[in-house]
Amino acid sequence: MSSVSYLFVIAVLGVGFSVVVLSLQYKHLLGVLLSLELMMLSLFLMIVSIGSGFNFEGQLCLILITLSACEASLGLAVLVSLIRTHGNDYVQSFNGYKC
Repeated sequence: MSSVSYLFVIAVLGVGFSVVVLSLQYKHLLGVLLSLELMMLSLFLMIVSIGSGFNFEGQLCLILITLSACEASLGLAVLVSLIRTHGNDYVQSFNGYKC
């Protein structure tokens, strides 16, 4: 029982850390995408730690991992297309009118 609580605490710290990094990351798009991936991994750990006592984590974890993989592939596709058009991944160089 105590290992589940440690896993939950680590997951909450991971979500909090990823939110802080996401709010402070304003220079590179790759850093934003990495912090979003950390948030999804922490949410996955949180669902596993909470759901282990209720025996329902299987389907919900599968859905979350599927959505996380889709989000990662879309993020990388956007990153590649922006690097091809703008030449870098600086967030400051992106303009809403050009996209």
